[in-house]
Amino acid sequence: MTRSIDYYFSLASPWAYLGHDLLMQIAAQHGVQVRFRPIPLRALFPETGGLPLPKRHPVRQHYRLVELQRWRAWRKVDLILQPQHWPFDPALADRMVIAIVQAGSDPDRFIRAGFRAAWHEQRDMGDAATIRAIAIACGIDPGLLDQQGGEEPYAANMQLALAAGVFGAPSYVLDGEIFWGQDRLELLDAALASGRAPYRA
Repeated sequence: MTRSIDYYFSLASPWAYLGHDLLMQIAAQHGVQVRFRPIPLRALFPETGGLPLPKRHPVRQHYRLVELQRWRAWRKVDLILQPQHWPFDPALADRMVIAIVQAGSDPDRFIRAGFRAAWHEQRDMGDAATIRAIAIACGIDPGLLDQQGGEEPYAANMQLALAAGVFGAPSYVLDGEIFWGQDRLELLDAALASGRAPYRA
């Protein structure tokens, strides 16, 4: 039976962008299925005791910018710290990922293009026309944006996240064990390589 990783993320997360390529490499190396589960972070934070970025203390906001610079260099990812259209509402883009999955297609190419559009090309990923243009460039039916089933699947992903104990993005859940943050990807890789039992609280 193929093992799977539940991947909780949002296209609005620079941390998910930094880790996406490595996650997909790890999954391919170990023959693990990735289940893509975009989540509405703005709704998740108050449910789990987190704060949206503007409400965090300035020292935390400043440290975040330092960490982004460290990790973009370490991961060798082109990332603009404060792109022109950020913060943007990721709901349409995230739900497009869900629609692609529901259509039986692999959303990876769209996700990669969407991350790059938001965090390097400074395109507005809250704009429907931008999302459709990216879908077309990826060979994906742009009409899926209109067939995504509204908010229900997006909200359902958040309920799955809450049930799994997820409180932020990106989170990678393997056999019930949460690996929060792209800086835990090497630990996820090691867990898959060792075949160890999952750790529990």
